[in-house]
Amino acid sequence: MEQNPYKVIIKPANTEKSNNLTSKDQYTFFVDRKANKVEVALAITEIFDVDVVRVRILNRSPKFGRWRRKRVRRKAAYKKAIITLAQGQKIEAFEGVS
Repeated sequence: MEQNPYKVIIKPANTEKSNNLTSKDQYTFFVDRKANKVEVALAITEIFDVDVVRVRILNRSPKFGRWRRKRVRRKAAYKKAIITLAQGQKIEAFEGVS
């Protein structure tokens, strides 16, 4: 499935753990729930012009709660990708974030 790379990559994950991974040339992004590892790697390569070595995908299931007798969704499901770049490469947009 050929997609626009800007629709595959939703936004960067800005957490303390993801900021610590940048020292290991790893970056974390929220990605489209239908995207696979190959599509994510191609999108990162096209957007940031870097060489992707490895892509790890995490699927988070939705979390449910109760409202009276009904079961309601409290937190939506999402997909997150941890991208490992070739040694020595950086994504400039993340350099100022700490």
